[in-house]
This record gives sequence, structure tokens and C-alpha cells, in this order.
Amino acid sequence: MPDVKALEQAVQALPPSALAQFRRWFAEFDSAAWDLQLETDASTGKLDALFAEAEEDYKSQPHRSL
Repeated sequence: MPDVKALEQAVQALPPSALAQFRRWFAEFDSAAWDLQLETDASTGKLDALFAEAEEDYKSQPHRSL
């Protein structure tokens, strides 16, 4: 496993243009990792209780017509 301190130091040493490129890459990487985790959790039922709670909350609220 990479040393996190070494990674921090490497990022801190990047020139501004490379840091901007790294930020864009990391934002995409992090977003994809989050999406995958959410999909995995949803498909394995880990979110079922939250979905049920949200549905109950929605059903219990009065809804206005537009």
C-alpha cells in the first residue's frame, strides 16, 4: 500500500497546471468510485431500508397540485 504521506508530499509538489490536471482526474475517479459503491449497495439490498423510509415519508406528506 502506498504511503499516504508520500502521496501528500507528491501532490503538494505539483506545479499549478499539474495540480489542476490531478484535481480533474481525482474528481472523476472519486465520482466513479462513489457511483460503483452506490450501485453495489443498491443491488445487494443495503439501501432497501432507506428507500422504504423515504417512500413512507413521501406517502405521508400532503401533495399539492400544480
